[in-house]
Amino acid sequence: DGKPVSLSPLESQPHSPRYSAPGQRERESLEVRVREVEEENRALRRQLSLAQGRAPAHRRGNHSKTYSMEEGTGDSENLRAGIVAGNSSECGQQPVVEKCETIHVAIVCAGYNASRDVVTLVKSVLFHRRNPLHFHLIADSIAEQILATLFQTWMVPAVRVDFYNADELKSEVSWIPNKHYSGIYGLMKLVLTKTLPANLERVIVLDTDITFATDIAELWAVFHKFKGQQVLGLVENQSDWYLGNLWKNHRPWPALGRGYNTGVILLLLDKLRKMKWEQMWRLTAERELMGMLSTSLADQDIFNAVIKQNPFLVYQLPCFWNVQLSDHTRSEQCYRDVSDLKVIHWNSPKKLRVKNKHVEFFRNLYLTFLEYDGNLLRRELFGCPSEADVNSENLQKQLSELDEDDLCYEFRRERFTVHRTHLYFLHYEYEPAADNTDVTLVAQLSMDRLQMLEAICKHWEGPISLALYLSDAEAQQFLRYAQGSEVLMSRHNVAYHIVYKEGQFYPVNLLRNVAMKHVGTPYMFLSDIDFLPMYGLYEYLRKSVIQLDLANSKKAMIVPAFETLRYRLSFPKSKAELLSMLDMGTLFTFRYHVWTKGHAPTNFAKWRTATTPYRVEWEADFEPYVVVRRDCPEYDRRFVGFGWNKVAHIMELDAQEYEFTVLPNAYMIHMPHAPSFDITKFRSNKQYRVCLKTLKEEFQQDMSRRYGFAALKYLTAENNS
Repeated sequence: DGKPVSLSPLESQPHSPRYSAPGQRERESLEVRVREVEEENRALRRQLSLAQGRAPAHRRGNHSKTYSMEEGTGDSENLRAGIVAGNSSECGQQPVVEKCETIHVAIVCAGYNASRDVVTLVKSVLFHRRNPLHFHLIADSIAEQILATLFQTWMVPAVRVDFYNADELKSEVSWIPNKHYSGIYGLMKLVLTKTLPANLERVIVLDTDITFATDIAELWAVFHKFKGQQVLGLVENQSDWYLGNLWKNHRPWPALGRGYNTGVILLLLDKLRKMKWEQMWRLTAERELMGMLSTSLADQDIFNAVIKQNPFLVYQLPCFWNVQLSDHTRSEQCYRDVSDLKVIHWNSPKKLRVKNKHVEFFRNLYLTFLEYDGNLLRRELFGCPSEADVNSENLQKQLSELDEDDLCYEFRRERFTVHRTHLYFLHYEYEPAADNTDVTLVAQLSMDRLQMLEAICKHWEGPISLALYLSDAEAQQFLRYAQGSEVLMSRHNVAYHIVYKEGQFYPVNLLRNVAMKHVGTPYMFLSDIDFLPMYGLYEYLRKSVIQLDLANSKKAMIVPAFETLRYRLSFPKSKAELLSMLDMGTLFTFRYHVWTKGHAPTNFAKWRTATTPYRVEWEADFEPYVVVRRDCPEYDRRFVGFGWNKVAHIMELDAQEYEFTVLPNAYMIHMPHAPSFDITKFRSNKQYRVCLKTLKEEFQQDMSRRYGFAALKYLTAENNS
């Protein structure tokens, strides 16, 4: 029915503690720092503009000036710093946008890759903006899931997001044959007058492959220049496509001269509706398709055919509002120095590999936003009040109850931090198994464990759900690593969920919860990234699920854990081979040397000869790796970094009367690695250990309150251990 699903971050999630009352000083210092960086960048931009050669101006089209840039743009790193500073126009004649006026932006987005592109576009808009923004996202179910979670957890002030179901709009345009790589979604800008709210008068429409180099308010202000029946703001196409001379027998759709590019569109929706836009474009498309048979450039062909018939509809934008970087374009005539750049459009299937005299320069601009820390964009718009909501008020109350002088304040505050989260960072496909026995391997990792991914994929052929704790720049390194790996690219059933870095602790249990929440199978194997499962474990676990009737019983199947101290290990292909290596001292039971209690209840002596599953009882500090149903309890977020993160979860399973059953023919082996930063902090920092002990005691008290008399054994066991 085309109704938007409202998803304002103010309504959906509590605000991050970084912007809470106790963190006011931190916020103010961040604001000062960001502004200092911006001032430095502006100075760099001015120097670069002065240093670059000027070419003579030309005139064409709508009497707008166009420029060409000379060869030799200077050091790319300096340019990169300079452009990002914000190239706001200082033309005094330009109409001013009201200080707190909301700017509306519509974007069509479908699939995993386009969702990543949207984030970079949004970053570039947020970096320069000074106005509230309302994004209207026409998205398929995949993009909506990804971007809804991203905006909920990003919590940028004065930004609202509404979603519109793209799949429901398919019938509106599916009758149009389209050869363009964007597919059916490339036609959906045609139906925005029907899709967007009836009371929305104007909107800026953007392709996902756009990068802003200026405040979007400058573009919004151009609406005031529309006159008469002008309802579409477009930049002239900068290639020769519509001239029809690119190759022999090239026959493009009809267009005015060079035609117009629809990567950036200003739409006056109220006037378009009154003109019966819907009827206008449909009749034009039907007529042209009788001769053309299909579109080559999706919606752009139809927009141009309509304009050819009705040229009065167009207000021609200066070409710097859509510098088109496809091959063989005249884009170099749109700018002569840094301050002329406003919008970069990567409108070639080659994207960053496109041929252009200054492509390195543009690529650096794009990469700057790609790797820019999105947390820094959570800036308040001074003078524009943000709406308050119940979640935010409750959070303020909880935080105000924390004692900032408490030596464990940072630990306590971490559980309230909302980390920006990008689900399904890479393409994901999973077909549910017909027998409902499927198991997903769940793990979390940071950048220093990336090398384990290929090995795990070779050992485990089933679905995998991973939460990766990365900065924005590290996320791009991971993307390049994954795209360069034949092993990872051949696997489509691995879900990579990026949780962006914030704060000083590694939020291990939050990461586990994110990976668990997005498991699509009935069962999950709760593992760690440093372990390699035995070959064939995936199929063995699926059989065990049936054998132990996990569907109808509360069981946690234990996979016994071993370790090697050797970086190069001939991995045992059977239990017999593993036992032989255990006897020779090549392998050990996990943490045998440093933390025996963690896995002692598994009873490795019994496991050596066991041929059937056997039950074991919970004991203090027990932390086995288990297979459970998807509906098992989450991990407790208060435990961060090193210590008690798995122990607390196993205790919770026991309190909920899960039965611990050891599998006789399953095993996993921990591979050696350098100590993590968190275990180093635990060992060297006395206060860290004191706070962990305090949190542990508070967790046990919470267990007593929740489970009553049954939880007393945990306090007793702890006192006796």
